[in-house]
Amino acid sequence: MAFKPQSENESAMSEINVTPLVDVMLVLVIILLVTAPLLTQSVHVKLPKTAETAANVEDQPLQLGIDAAGNITLNKQKIDSLAALEPVLKNELAKNKEVAVHLYADQASVYKKIAEIMATVQHAGISKIAFVTVEE
Repeated sequence: MAFKPQSENESAMSEINVTPLVDVMLVLVIILLVTAPLLTQSVHVKLPKTAETAANVEDQPLQLGIDAAGNITLNKQKIDSLAALEPVLKNELAKNKEVAVHLYADQASVYKKIAEIMATVQHAGISKIAFVTVEE
């Protein structure tokens, strides 16, 4: 094996030939474009029909609401004041130790009133509270 001596006019080849790389990438892109629609198709099955079942009422969270006027409701029943709310919450906690509260607060309601309701829920001993919002 003989090496050709480099002349003074020739310099070392410093560029990389990217043509094979481009060819391989184009093939991969074509494979991706062909297989992607196949992955998004869902399986078509006929699901069996069953009788309707009732939800377990004990596991449902309490629905605590406050409207823009400051009126408080618990599971769609009007509560007169914060003082009347705490004993009701304690009774619910005595029935179910894992009770949770979902707070439905009107966006126009006063933050002070919401903070007072949250403090009342905490004083009743309930630690699971969540705000319910709607998606924009």
